[in-house]
Amino acid sequence: MKIYRKKIEIKSTSSVELIDITDKVAEVVANSGVREGTVLVYSPHTSAGIFVNHNEPMLLQDFTRVLYRLAPVDERYSHDLFELAKKNKSDGRSNGHSHCKVMLIGISETLPIEKGHMLITAKQNIFLAEMDGARTREIIIQVMGL
Repeated sequence: MKIYRKKIEIKSTSSVELIDITDKVAEVVANSGVREGTVLVYSPHTSAGIFVNHNEPMLLQDFTRVLYRLAPVDERYSHDLFELAKKNKSDGRSNGHSHCKVMLIGISETLPIEKGHMLITAKQNIFLAEMDGARTREIIIQVMGL
């Protein structure tokens, strides 16, 4: 079995952003040389997730609205006060809502590879869900197989 790992950087430009990374993942799969196996797309962050869905602008607006409804920015989050309670140095972000949104999204997706290509349909795309931007995020793509 072959294991090929690549880290990519994605720059977000707003506080909440759904960024299509399908082409970047496909490029890593193609460069891996794996013909049959799986690809893991992993976000090593607690306020940025990974998901698969349709890249349709109005649907992406719907996703954002649902996330804001489930974890509103103006809700009271204990996490936002932890720096004060622990006397830790804060980066200035009140981002309890961001962590809660990512808990709903998840931080990884695993997709099958067949004949050197990911098995996703024309209406499926891989997204980085930035919930606490603008930032530069590192995404780990690990391809495993033969």
